[in-house]
Amino acid sequence: MSRPGSGSKPSGNSLKVRVKTSKSKTVSQKIWLERQLNDPYVHEAKKLGYRSRSAFKLIEIDDKYEILKPGYRVVDLGAAPGGWCQVASKRVKAEEGKGKVVAIDMHSMDPIPSVTIFKKDFYDEDAPAVLIAALGGEQADCVLSDMATHATGHKQTDHINIIALVETGYVFAKSILKPGGTYLAKVLRGGTEGALLTSLKKDFRTVRHVKPMSSRDDSAELFMLATGFRGGME
Repeated sequence: MSRPGSGSKPSGNSLKVRVKTSKSKTVSQKIWLERQLNDPYVHEAKKLGYRSRSAFKLIEIDDKYEILKPGYRVVDLGAAPGGWCQVASKRVKAEEGKGKVVAIDMHSMDPIPSVTIFKKDFYDEDAPAVLIAALGGEQADCVLSDMATHATGHKQTDHINIIALVETGYVFAKSILKPGGTYLAKVLRGGTEGALLTSLKKDFRTVRHVKPMSSRDDSAELFMLATGFRGGME
């Protein structure tokens, strides 16, 4: 597993903010709020206009592996609130008319310049055709997924659930990726299950797990990066 990133974090606030306990907040809510208020990536995201701190994860991965290039066509699965779309749009130069970014999510998203957004379930049978049409009739160079299932608190169950989501995204990615394309998806500590990993290695030239510096140290998340899609060739 590699860990792309600059090795240094944004400075953020110099003084730690503490949230007072109150009847209106549970302990977990208090911990979450304190973490947000003291997270330098949250402050940097607001400063730079990104919709989520996760934008920095994609930035770090792309800085190292160059999966988003000018002119590329990109599909972002489960895209809300849109942080990854913002990064992808800039990197493929969608606003200059060179690349295209298409986002799909069951939840509503505010518009993003030069990003086509569908409020739709990518499980829908017509989803691949709809997205390819939005890409100008061409297949995608890159399929992104920062999706995660709701945590149950049971590590094994959470791992199984997110692997199922990654697998579904993988099947979907195969239906719209062009040869040489990339699939990037969030997984959890423990990585990608053996059977799925075997299939990925059959369909992609390189499969690796990465953890960006902007991914919290105490977070179980990793990212599975599969590059060099073989296009269904044996």
